[in-house]
Amino acid sequence: MSYVSQLRAVLRGGDFRRLFAVRLTSQLSDGVFQVALASYVFFSPERQTSAPAAAAAFATLLLPYSVVGPFAGVLLDRWSRRQILFAANAIRVLLLTWIAVLIAAEIANALFFLSVLVTLSVNRFLLAGLSAALPHTVPRRELVMANAVSPTSGTLAFLVGGAIGYAVRGLDVGAVDADVMVVFCAAALYAVAALLALRIGRADLGPDFDPDRPGTRQAVRHVASGFVDGARYVRCRPEAAAALATIAVQRFGYGVATISTVLLYRNDLYDPADVDAGLAGLVRAVAVTGAGVLLAALVTPIVTRRMSKHRWMILLIGLGAVLSVFPAGLYTEPAILVSAFGLGVVAQGVKICVDTIVQESIEDAYRGRVFSMYDVLFNVSFVSAATFAAVALPPSGRSYVVIAVVAMTYAAAAVGYARVTRARQPSPHPEERSRETGPGVLHGGGAEAGSPATPSDRHLPMADPLPHG
Repeated sequence: MSYVSQLRAVLRGGDFRRLFAVRLTSQLSDGVFQVALASYVFFSPERQTSAPAAAAAFATLLLPYSVVGPFAGVLLDRWSRRQILFAANAIRVLLLTWIAVLIAAEIANALFFLSVLVTLSVNRFLLAGLSAALPHTVPRRELVMANAVSPTSGTLAFLVGGAIGYAVRGLDVGAVDADVMVVFCAAALYAVAALLALRIGRADLGPDFDPDRPGTRQAVRHVASGFVDGARYVRCRPEAAAALATIAVQRFGYGVATISTVLLYRNDLYDPADVDAGLAGLVRAVAVTGAGVLLAALVTPIVTRRMSKHRWMILLIGLGAVLSVFPAGLYTEPAILVSAFGLGVVAQGVKICVDTIVQESIEDAYRGRVFSMYDVLFNVSFVSAATFAAVALPPSGRSYVVIAVVAMTYAAAAVGYARVTRARQPSPHPEERSRETGPGVLHGGGAEAGSPATPSDRHLPMADPLPHG
C-alpha cells in the first residue's frame, strides 16, 4: 500500500479526524503561547540571557512534568480521555488569561513562572492523552501511518502557531502590549480546541475496562507504586524499554543543541541589543527544523516498509552524530540552519518509530502510564541537557567541546540501541501471535529476525523543534 493510500485510509476514520483536529488546534495554540514566553523570558531588551539563565528557564519549565507525569498516567488509565482533552484545553484558557494579566503588569517573578508551570503541567495530560487515545481511532496495521501523520502534524501545527504568534506580536495595536496580545490569541485557540474535543464520544478514546484495576482515589494515593508498576511492565517488554532508553539519550544531545542555538541567536549571530532581529532569526531556525520534521513524516513510513524500525532509528541517530559536528561546528547561520533541518528529520523520525513501538508493545490498560513515563524520560533528559549546558556553554553558545559531547551522545545512542536490538530480538506481542500470518500482514524483507511480521515493520518533541511540553 502506497503512502498516499495509507494516508487516505487513516484520514477516513471519523474518530481519527476528530482527534486529529483536537491535536492540531491544541498544538497550534502551544506554538502561539511559546512565542510569548520566548519573547518575554529570553528576548526582552532588559534581559541578557546567559547559558545558566537559559538552562534554568528550560529546567523550570520542564522539570515539574516529572512530578505531574505519573499522576497523568494514573488518571488517563481511569478517566474518560475525551473529558481530559476537553478539560485540559478549557483550564488553559483560564490560566492564559491570568498570565496575560501578569505580563501586562510586567511581573516576571516566581508568581509568573509558577503560573507558566501550572499551564504547561496541564499540557502533560493533553499530550499523553492524545498518544494513549490514538490506537482507539485506527486499526493496528495503520498505527505507523497514524503516528507519522498525527504527532508530526501536531509539531508542524506548533511551528505554524509560532509563526502566527510572531506575526501577531508584530501588529501595532497602540497601548496593548504585544506579548499580552499573543497570549490572548493562544487562549482563544485553546477554547476552540476544547470545543472540538466535545465532538468525540465520551467513551470512544478509552480507557478499556479492566475489572482488576484499583479505583482512582486508591491509585492516586499509591501513584508512586503505580508508576513503578508501569516501569516494571515496560522492563518486561525489552523492545519498548530499549526504544524509550534510546530516545532519552538522543533527547539529551538534542537538548544541548537547542540551548546552544538559543544562545547563538540571542548573543552571538546578532547584536544582543537588537532582540527583534535575534528573535526573527530563531523563528527562521524553528521553521527550518519544522521542514525537517515534515520530511521525516513523509519518508519514515516509506523507508520502514523496506527496513525495520530499529535499523531506521540507528541510521537516523548516526546521522545526528554527523550533523552535530558538520555543518553545525562552522557556527554560521547557514550552517546552523542546515544542521537544524537535519536534526529535525532525525528527531521526528526516531519519535515516529518509538511512539509506534510503545503503542504496539503496551496493552491499553497500561498505555496511559507508559506514555506518561515516556514524557518524564523525555523532559528529564532535556533538563539534564540544560544542567550540562549551564556549566559547559559560554554566553555566546559557541563551544567545540560541547559539539564533541553532543556528537558522542548521538553516537552512543545509535551504538547502544544497535547492540541491544541485536542481542535481544523482539518477540511477537501476545495479542498478535495469531495474526502474524493473517490477511493484511506484509512480510517486509527488512524486518529483523524474530520480530513480529506486522505492518508496523513498514515503518516520531516536543520530537519538538524547541521544547514546548
